Amino acid sequence: MSAELLSILVLAVIFVIATTRSVNMGALAFAAAFAVGGLAADLDADAVFAGFPGDLFVVLAGVTYLFAIARANGTTDWLVHASVRLVGGRVALIPWMMFAVTAALTAIGAVSPGAVAIVAPLALGFAAQYGISPLLMGIMVVHGAQAGGFSPTSVYGSTVNSIVDREHLPGNEGALFLASLVVNTIIAGIVYAVLMRRGGVPHRVPQRAAAAVGGGSTPASDASQEPPAEQPRAVPAAPAPVAERLDGPRIATLTGLVALVVGALAFDLDVGLTAITIAVVLSVVWPATSKTAVAEISWSTVFLICGVLTYVSVLDEMGTIKWAGNAVSDIGVPLLAALLLCYIGAIVSAFASSVGIIGALIPLAVPFLAAGEVGAVGMVAALAVSATVVDVSPFSTNGALVLANAEDVDRDVFFRQLMLYGATVVVVAPAAVWLAFVVTGLG
Repeated sequence: MSAELLSILVLAVIFVIATTRSVNMGALAFAAAFAVGGLAADLDADAVFAGFPGDLFVVLAGVTYLFAIARANGTTDWLVHASVRLVGGRVALIPWMMFAVTAALTAIGAVSPGAVAIVAPLALGFAAQYGISPLLMGIMVVHGAQAGGFSPTSVYGSTVNSIVDREHLPGNEGALFLASLVVNTIIAGIVYAVLMRRGGVPHRVPQRAAAAVGGGSTPASDASQEPPAEQPRAVPAAPAPVAERLDGPRIATLTGLVALVVGALAFDLDVGLTAITIAVVLSVVWPATSKTAVAEISWSTVFLICGVLTYVSVLDEMGTIKWAGNAVSDIGVPLLAALLLCYIGAIVSAFASSVGIIGALIPLAVPFLAAGEVGAVGMVAALAVSATVVDVSPFSTNGALVLANAEDVDRDVFFRQLMLYGATVVVVAPAAVWLAFVVTGLG
């Protein structure tokens, strides 16, 4: 067996073990980089460490650090509950509001499962209380997370853009963001229309119930009180008075998040260093609400991404990337090869880490893209969307969070519904994004 084939098989084993044994994929990848690099390519520790993505480490740690502060001081709670109050008693708008809130959270730096974990309990609690389809609400939350997931300041977006830069591929941050935003919004719109037609959302909450969730004239100080027995109860996650008030830390955090977005988009500031700077300022001024933030950085995600990319760097040093890319090119039909890569990303991601498969697929496609027969911008966008749009699968973290937070449902039936929907997305989405971004020659 050649060293190249061996290293690819080890990569497949990493995904299988991480999926079936709940071992952090990054830890497996670091171990594989050491073992495969040393045994199959005679690489020493310095050569292995040379592939560690230090710049991406700062980005991931920085944005999740800032978001941890926002969560600790109540800024994210305020954003969610303020959004619910905006729609008042118009229940039909609540799924879209949950979609928008989750998208905003991931766009400003929340890890996708983190954003879903924040919004899903509120969204599915509201669904149970007022007769909204839990399937619809769960799908809207997950697709919302992916809609904002590739902004330049997001974890997924920063990861892909860093990989593109490292591989010296043509990149377009705006096109990547819009690709995911548009695809997930269209899918959410289709699902919403279908389930609305089946009675998935009542037209309107009674006026006094709307006041209970913050949309009526009930004063903020009464929002957390239990309503009389004859009135519909408020959503279980309804905000307490403190969550409805914008205090100094929350105002400063919101300002910092806006500054991060503006700095990255308008002034091309490094996302990681900017996020860490803002987080440090907030920590110095308000240490009480920030002291636990470092511990709440999404270290598992940081570990995962950095480990996978370090292993991919070892593959590159061994010549495996070029070997695999040539194998894809040897299919002889570039568009067919591109479609195959999109389906590989979708199928594997439905059971394993989306960001992990992205980190592996894009470098593997580099030699194939270097031939110039397929646009790099469109191909990267298609791979990124294919690998994340399937995250509503109950086998993925986001889908599992939706399943766990659903109320008043038959778990087995709801699991089958999510699995059927996830399978449908796996079959349809890769071909759709391939047609939209690759066949059209985007980039």
